[in-house]
Parts: sequence; structure tokens; C-alpha cells
Amino acid sequence: MHRLMTTSTVVSADPRADGHHPWRMVAALAITSTVGYGTLYYAYAVLLRPMATSLDTSTTAVTGALTASVLAGALMAIPVGRWLDRHGGRVLMTAGSITATALLVAWSQVQTVGQLYAVMTGIGIVSAMVLYEPAFAVIVSCFSPDRRPTALLAVTIVAGFASTIFMPLTGHLVAHLGWRAALLTLAAIHGLVTVPLLSLTIPPPTASTPTAHPDRGQRRAAASRATHDPRFWILTAALVAHGAATSIIAVHLVGYLTSRGHPATFAATTTGLLGVLSVTGRLVLTAARRRFAVTTIVATVFAIQAAAILALPFAGDSRIGAVITVTGFGIGFGIAHLAIPALLTGRYGTTAYATIAGRLAAPVTIARATAPLGAAAILHTGGGYLVVLAAVALCCVLAAAGMLARAGTATPPT
Repeated sequence: MHRLMTTSTVVSADPRADGHHPWRMVAALAITSTVGYGTLYYAYAVLLRPMATSLDTSTTAVTGALTASVLAGALMAIPVGRWLDRHGGRVLMTAGSITATALLVAWSQVQTVGQLYAVMTGIGIVSAMVLYEPAFAVIVSCFSPDRRPTALLAVTIVAGFASTIFMPLTGHLVAHLGWRAALLTLAAIHGLVTVPLLSLTIPPPTASTPTAHPDRGQRRAAASRATHDPRFWILTAALVAHGAATSIIAVHLVGYLTSRGHPATFAATTTGLLGVLSVTGRLVLTAARRRFAVTTIVATVFAIQAAAILALPFAGDSRIGAVITVTGFGIGFGIAHLAIPALLTGRYGTTAYATIAGRLAAPVTIARATAPLGAAAILHTGGGYLVVLAAVALCCVLAAAGMLARAGTATPPT
């Protein structure tokens, strides 16, 4: 396939020559992403009810603070991408982790809903500086195309267990210490783990090859070529649809399963499979891409997800049926995170990868934040879970079609 942008920015043949150990950096990013997602995002679900009780407000109001956090992160995706392309990730990610630690401490001290919203908005901003998108951008700039998939896979496999580790840990801390002390403990973990790892393992821009940081004009031209490419917007639309589908299921699956008569513990455990299965999907993508195009693999997985959701109303009454259908959906739960770097670098090179990825991440993140609210509105107005599941299946079908259309669209002139 003809590429709009073929400029490649990778480390030198011997990256250790400048003192940079890229696989140590990958290990560090895997750990910091796990801790970051665990403390800044997944802990919130466990803290929600204790916070609502302590602040004397509704769980709906407290849930809105998380939505505000995610939206703030979406708005930061584009400027963060530009910074990463210009200056690299060391200063940005280290500063983000220090600030995130301080905000976790501030979160533990909130006394009003307004203060909670302010703190969570700040956490959303710094999340854009320390989680997957900046980590991927650093890896893209430091690895050659043959080693890049392995590095990305390593980070996403480890971080895929963030919910499995931190949701039970947070629950244990809340049960024994209360939610405020639990947050102080999480802040200590976050600061002690992430700040030194990021500051010591991410290379400064000068540690890269001369072509790793092209001038501003080259970056702007590369980003412009991407945003003027119809395939970029087809990819964006596909991932927006898929992001909406996955976020709806993540938020509303427990409610659906309990509405079908399953115990709350079974519903929560089954929903928890989504995090583990996301790792399986990433392994499938990495293995299958040796024989098939990434767009073909991803489109197939999205189609399987649509079929699984359509089967859920028929099979969901039994525990086995529920687990099987959730497994079918869960295979694709985290596949987009790993596919995006391959799709963007394969077509646009790495000259302005972070800027382009930021422009893609912003609408996708907004969809993930707002889609569950739309589903809740459907349920509130009496539409029922069948309408919600039909909407999820439709989103998956549109995402699969978008992936195939992206592969087949004529390439615009360079």
C-alpha cells in the first residue's frame, strides 16, 4: 500500500551507545501505565459509593466527575501530542506523574462535589500526559518497525491487568482505612513507582538520532497530510463507533446481567473478564498480523463482537451463555489500543506520530466518555436493554465496515 508519509524515526542500530536501554524503558512504561490506570481511573469505581456517602450527594453526581475527567483528557490529547513530537516524553511524563500524585492527595481531601469535579478535571489533564498515548509515542520514536510491535504488546499486556490488580487493592484499602486514607495510600504508590521510573528510563530528545526530531515544518506537513487523507477520518469514525460500544458495555453490562436474574457477584465477575480478555485480543492481533493485514484482523474482531452482543439476549439467561457471549465481545475490548500505532505509523510514518495520534484520540475519548450517558438516557426513557444492545451491535458493525473501507479507499495524491 502506498504511504502518504514514509519518513521513519527510530533509534540508532545500537541504542545503548548513548546510554539508553530501550527494553528497560518498556518495562518501566508497562509498570507506570499499570499504576497510572489503576490509581487514576479504575480505583474510581470502587471509591464511588463511599465518596457519594461522605459528600452527601448522589452516585450520579459523583459519576459525572469521572466523565469530566475523561473529557478533560480528550481535550488535552492534541496539545500533548504536539509536545511529544517536539520535545519527547521525559519531561512531560515525569511532570505529569508528579502532578498526578499531588492531585491524588488533593482528591483525598475534597469536601464538596465542586472540589471533586475540579480535582478530577485536573486528573483527566495529567492522565493525557502519562497513560497509553504518550507511552506509545515514546516507544514509536525509540524502536524500529520490526521491534515496535513487541514493545507495544509488552506494555499493553502488563497494563491490561490494571483493573485486576487495583480494583481489589482499592477495595481492601477502603474496607480497612476508609476512602480518604485509601487515596493517600494510592498516591504514595503512584509517586514512589512512576516518578523515578519515568525520569530515569525515558531518553531525552538529544539521545535519539538526528532524524528523530525533524523540524517544525516537517512535523506540520506530516500532520497536515494525515488530516487531509480520507482514510484518516474513516479510521477515526470506525474507532469512535467502537469506543462508544466498548464503553457502553463496560458501564452497563453488570446492570444488564442482573436484570436477567443473575446475582450481582456473578455479573461483576463476568464483567471483570473484559480486562483479562483484552490481553488475549492483543496477543491474537500480534500473532495474526504476521499473516494478515491489521485492518482485516481488527475488522474481523469487531464483527465477532457484534455477533456476540446480538447473541447475548438469547444466551444471556444462562451463566454459560453469558460467559461465552461476554468472552466473544471481550476479545476485541482492548485491541484498538494496540492497532492504532501500527495503522498510523504504517501509513504516515513517525515524523508527527504523536500529533496525529492525539488528533485521533480526542474524538475517540469523547465518544468513550459520553456514550454510556446516552445509553443511560435510553434506559431512563424506557427504551430498555435490547435497544442499548442493538445500538452497541450497530456500532461494532459500523466499526468493522470502517476498517474494511479504510483498507480499500483510494489513496489521495501526495
